[in-house]
Amino acid sequence: MPDSTASLPEPLPQESPERYMALALEQARLAWAEGEVPVGAVVVKDGVVIAAGYNQPIGRHDPTAHAEVMALRAAAEKLGNYRLPGCELYVTLEPCIMCSGAMMHARLARVVYAAVDPKTGAAGSVLNLFEQEKLNHHTEVRGGVMADEASGLLKAFFAERRAAARKLSAEAAPEGDAGIASNPASAQA
Repeated sequence: MPDSTASLPEPLPQESPERYMALALEQARLAWAEGEVPVGAVVVKDGVVIAAGYNQPIGRHDPTAHAEVMALRAAAEKLGNYRLPGCELYVTLEPCIMCSGAMMHARLARVVYAAVDPKTGAAGSVLNLFEQEKLNHHTEVRGGVMADEASGLLKAFFAERRAAARKLSAEAAPEGDAGIASNPASAQA
């Protein structure tokens, strides 16, 4: 009896979440290069990256220009629809309330994030908007994918910013007492 599975095509290898997160990290590095907080995102549909984005609120003077929103906008434009059913979003930092809301309005199937955001995270750290039963769409959420890499990138960025601020402050400060009282007579007054 012939093997009935012999004519079936080989299953396509599933892309790993790490592959997509690595692409999101590349986007985060683009944000850093522009002086923005290094957060990046990619949107995937049927195993294909259809859009990407990175943080740009400072450069665009737009408080909504988070990585996730930029990627969602690009994906919606590409698909010609503001709804993105069947799409997944990979982002290097846990989404905030604004981005989580946009993801649910887009009807994403899944959101995967890397590092937690203990100050503004809305996927479990501060609150979990995705678990609100009264909302009409529920997106699957997974956190912690390549968290160390994403967290390390953010820590390095902010360490660099703090060092630059200290250097600037030190350059602006007077050396010792020299700048305080250059005239000994006025120092006694």
